[in-house]
Amino acid sequence: MTLLEVSDVESGYGDVLVLHGVDLTVTEGEMVSIIGPNGAGKSTLLKTVAGLLSTRSGEIRFGGEDIADVPAEEIVYHGICYVPQTTNVFGNLTVVENLKMGAWALEDADFEDRVERVYERFPVLEDRPDQRAETMSGGQQQMLAMGAALMLDPDLLILDEPSAGLAPQLIDDVFERIADINDSGTAVLMVEQNARRALREADRGVVLEMGENRFEGTGEELLESEEIAELYLGS
Repeated sequence: MTLLEVSDVESGYGDVLVLHGVDLTVTEGEMVSIIGPNGAGKSTLLKTVAGLLSTRSGEIRFGGEDIADVPAEEIVYHGICYVPQTTNVFGNLTVVENLKMGAWALEDADFEDRVERVYERFPVLEDRPDQRAETMSGGQQQMLAMGAALMLDPDLLILDEPSAGLAPQLIDDVFERIADINDSGTAVLMVEQNARRALREADRGVVLEMGENRFEGTGEELLESEEIAELYLGS
């Protein structure tokens, strides 16, 4: 069943139009990776779905509901949580305080149960509940950001460059956690600089270029395409 449907969407910043009629679908429990060159509009698309940017035209439907004009602070109530590439944790707050911030729309009675579920998925967080986020490694902060988003048990988790800036040995750990989240039933929409890894993990891949759809297929199909390898995968 289709969970997210983006149809002919135009969006951008101020007078600058970045997306020119983009289409995208995500089905329930699916992982979709968006790849493309710098300036292709990948992060703009994520921000538009998350309500941080307004659509100029087109439709965004989630679970059959029109969410194109829903502000970011209300998107979470529809079942969407977004983890930006940078400034995705509160550095001066502890781990448990960040999780509380992630659960701002949650009934207080559910908080402890949700924390325990996050700790089960990210044991490194359980080991340091009182540590300030700014003193954690990049990989630990990324896991905290995802954990905070999962406090609201979203139907769709949107991730913008989850491996950016991480040491190579930490990238595998982050991708393993993302796969685990997806395997649990949460759909994932991801933009990732490591295009090959993103496509290996994804059920489907979408290639954007100059704010327009260029290619789409299963992750395996895109990885096996010589044209895509030459144009977008560095070989």
